[in-house]
Amino acid sequence: MAGSTLKIENLYVEIEGTEIIKGFSLEINSGEIHAIMGPNGTGKSTLASAIMGHPKYEITAGTVHLDGEDVLEMEVDERARAGMFLAMQYPSEISGVTNADFMRSAINAGREEGDEISLMKFIRKMESQMDTLEMDPAFSQRYLNEGFSGGEKKRNEILQLMMMEPKIAILDEVDSGLDIDALKVVSNGINDLRGENFGCLIITHYQRLLDYITPDHVHVMMQGRIVKSGDAQLAQRLENEGYDWIKEELGIEDERVGQEANQEA
Repeated sequence: MAGSTLKIENLYVEIEGTEIIKGFSLEINSGEIHAIMGPNGTGKSTLASAIMGHPKYEITAGTVHLDGEDVLEMEVDERARAGMFLAMQYPSEISGVTNADFMRSAINAGREEGDEISLMKFIRKMESQMDTLEMDPAFSQRYLNEGFSGGEKKRNEILQLMMMEPKIAILDEVDSGLDIDALKVVSNGINDLRGENFGCLIITHYQRLLDYITPDHVHVMMQGRIVKSGDAQLAQRLENEGYDWIKEELGIEDERVGQEANQEA
């Protein structure tokens, strides 16, 4: 499998007339893990949802391309089939659809007709990945996220990631609500995928996730765009010093942007 590139250029996004993303640009290549950090209300979750095609968000300018293909012209399911994946901050519960059925259907949707994954191969893979994530095998037959705790939902998102093996993954605060043991397990799952055929964008508030997944690039997002980039040491400095020094450098008085402040907790 050849490497992939997700290229976001000068993106502007609004919700209900309020502009949230304001000139965001970033390029993510296979083999790279990028982390976006920033205070609440700066547009991080909006960015993830807009890229994946959530109808609530209107893209008013800019481009998003995956391997040269125009992502913004694709339907949501086409984006997934093209190799994009979103681990959501608040995963939905779907009654009547088991975890196993959902994941096998999702895998086969991304394959050519006649090349569907066999039942036995799927079962072996799912059992192996659930073992990595220390998940009870019984979860495979439970309805998707129904009755799951917050931590169980996050592990389930990473299980989907490991099963589907996308080209580019966007992980929206997969660390929120996890205790330290669960955080380590989830991080192990992400690290297992790390390699030349996988690129990843991690959205997080906290350094603690990056203690277990060392990013190649760290970006600070304020006022709907990237204002500073660096390596893993930048995340450590943010943990130690907060964001005030960046605001002072840039002359930013209030980093919160419109309704986003009420949507990102």
